[in-house]
Amino acid sequence: MFSTKERLLLGTLAGAKFTHIMDFMIMMPLAPQLMRIFGIDAQQFGILVSSYTFSAGIIGFLGAFVIDRFDRKKALLFAYVGFVVGTFLCGLANSYGQLMLARIFTGMFGGVLNALVLSIIGDSFQLKKRASAMGVVMAAFSAAAALGVPFGIYVAATWSWNYPFLILGAMSLVVLFGILFVVPPLSQHLDHIKPKTAPWTVVTRIAQNPNQLRALALKMFLVLGQFMIIPFIAPYMVGNIGFSELELTYIYLLGGFLTLFTGPIIGRWADRYGHKRTFMVFASLSILPILMITHLPSWGMLFALLSTSLFFILISGRIIPAITMEISSVHPEYRAGFMSISSALQQMSAGLAALIGGSIVIETASKTILQFNYIGYIAVALTLLSMYMARRVRAVEEKK
Repeated sequence: MFSTKERLLLGTLAGAKFTHIMDFMIMMPLAPQLMRIFGIDAQQFGILVSSYTFSAGIIGFLGAFVIDRFDRKKALLFAYVGFVVGTFLCGLANSYGQLMLARIFTGMFGGVLNALVLSIIGDSFQLKKRASAMGVVMAAFSAAAALGVPFGIYVAATWSWNYPFLILGAMSLVVLFGILFVVPPLSQHLDHIKPKTAPWTVVTRIAQNPNQLRALALKMFLVLGQFMIIPFIAPYMVGNIGFSELELTYIYLLGGFLTLFTGPIIGRWADRYGHKRTFMVFASLSILPILMITHLPSWGMLFALLSTSLFFILISGRIIPAITMEISSVHPEYRAGFMSISSALQQMSAGLAALIGGSIVIETASKTILQFNYIGYIAVALTLLSMYMARRVRAVEEKK
């Protein structure tokens, strides 16, 4: 389906996506070591994690004002070099303050990196191939989710907490060379940019375009629903189902590896049968594992793993066509700015979702999680809202 040149481009973009997500995922298992070595508590560790998210969200939003004024390849190179430098700085940090600054620095470049990868897919692949390309890149996300936690646990336990970042930095250098030699110059969108247009018009342009607003709402509803559940899967499995902390890795390994294979397949289905139709099918099906996870009985590890695996497969299955629809809702000359706004909203929505979820669930003295079922009902309602929005989102390449 893809030419050799397209495969090389997809492999490079998937590598950028993989290392970007790995950088975020490997922080999670480092909590015990970092708290012990730096003498910090859980709240301070939470601030350390969120510093990256807020930095990415703020810079992603500000970057939206100017990002469409540059060649996509040059912008991606700049962002990825900053990301690689930030990753090495994380590995070389010797104090809590230094690591905090390094995470903020890395987040500054990670905030636009994701938007650029998605924009390049939108610019380089026709509508009929776009979801298939998205499926390949999202498979890299799944691989990072599957490998990030066990990789961080193993490397940190074998050497120290610094080494996961240093190894990831070395891996990222390979991707950097791929960007330099594989990604072609992408400046066609510049032909349509009006040089005297004020940078902030990117926001007014979106605000005046109902189709783009619906695409952003679609993404926001999906992210809110997912991230109200995901942060509480681990404590629920430990406190209510009886998983050990080590056994939690089975959830991410199995779910990640399954979506690694199902993602590209779902992408091809979306291109063959329609992005909107595929989204509707998988959004409808995702309601089942949402309710299963948030109402999970103590029926053993196998049933719990079945529930979480279905959750990851179907959540991935709905996000692939949804992001394809989002990318396709805006003209190429404004795509990177739009996706930067979208990435910033995604970061903020994920943070808001975690706050909402944390205000609903109750942890008892015995570590049991209560009221998780309420989050399930809210996530189902948000899924239905996303389906309503999806019906009204139109690709700009489509005939009216």
